[in-house]
Amino acid sequence: MKFGLLYELQLPRPWGPDSEYNLVQNALEQIELADRVGAASAWAVEHHFLEEYAHSSAPEVFLAACSQRTKNIRLGHGIVALPPAMNPTFRVAERIAMLDLVSGGRVEFGTGETSSNAEIEAFHVPREEKRPMWREALEVVVRMMVEEPFQGHNGKYIKAPVRNVIPKPRQKPHPPLWVACSQLEMIRVAAKLGIGALTFGFVSPEEARQYTEEYYRIIETECEPVGYTVNANIAFTMFYLCDRNGDRAREIGRDGAGFFFQSFGHHYLFGEHEPGRTSIYDNYKKTGAPAPAQPDGFGTPEELRSYLKQWEDTGVDQILLLAQNGNVPHDAICSSHELFFTQVAPEYHEREERRQKEKAERLAPAIERALKRRKQIEAPREKTVVKAYGKFGIFSAEPPAPSGS
Repeated sequence: MKFGLLYELQLPRPWGPDSEYNLVQNALEQIELADRVGAASAWAVEHHFLEEYAHSSAPEVFLAACSQRTKNIRLGHGIVALPPAMNPTFRVAERIAMLDLVSGGRVEFGTGETSSNAEIEAFHVPREEKRPMWREALEVVVRMMVEEPFQGHNGKYIKAPVRNVIPKPRQKPHPPLWVACSQLEMIRVAAKLGIGALTFGFVSPEEARQYTEEYYRIIETECEPVGYTVNANIAFTMFYLCDRNGDRAREIGRDGAGFFFQSFGHHYLFGEHEPGRTSIYDNYKKTGAPAPAQPDGFGTPEELRSYLKQWEDTGVDQILLLAQNGNVPHDAICSSHELFFTQVAPEYHEREERRQKEKAERLAPAIERALKRRKQIEAPREKTVVKAYGKFGIFSAEPPAPSGS
């Protein structure tokens, strides 16, 4: 397994004038440290208006900042919301390509629909149409990153003319594709389309094994890639905090996870929110939230090493560690990253290299067959010419009027 990090950028109330500034600067410092000690990836969510739960509305900016403070860590969108009203498809292709260039080709392109009422209502995305919007946008944005020029699209949700979308990403033909999955149904969709499954539900190792087996069964038998390559990978999310004092890790970590569940439930399941007024943290302190239903990754290096043994034979490719929850202190997160990635993760590296080689050899024939099934797009029948407007400020392409009479 590989180990990455997931950032929601949580910020419980009350807030001071520098709260969001400190939140972002601390997260950048944490990811810089994680890169230095060998974390495989860092993922940033995209959410809008979900106060306290996720102050990460412009992950492309945050990840660009990360790219300039790190050298090796993969930088993941977890996810870009693809309904066109939220992110115009041309702009998604341009932003992903530019991030790939400034990061030296380290982008992981996670995609999704978004599902909270606060977000989809504000952007006028009908709930019953967000899945087909995502599906159409995914196909189009991939083409925009590859075709030269992009050959145009006239669909139900996206109508885009022929243009050469620039810049192109550094990774060819495009960065690895992923989709957010919260249920087995979406994991099956990911496998069918030949893209990675970012599983943001919190499941047991046994459930993860079942999901992974189904994902790879479909990859090997039914895959019809939406991209120009197949990204056969499945990742699961896990709360974690590593400390030499296991009781301290559990106390701090579980309080942070409790707030995560409270704020998630508030925005997605049961909450009534008054923008700019409701304090989810006050409600959490009054009522508390149940501890995580599944075992967690809180404890000493030895305890985490023992717990992770249950995961290694599940077939999971990557575990995304979630430490920045609630009021977990910055210094505790930094210490946790350094301790975990120097004391726990290294023993997986050699085995992971061997596993990846064996996996690539096993899947190569299936991926070759899948790519042959990929739908081909017909080139436009007529040449497209874009005519300039002819005027800009004091400049004009029109000949000057004759002088004199």
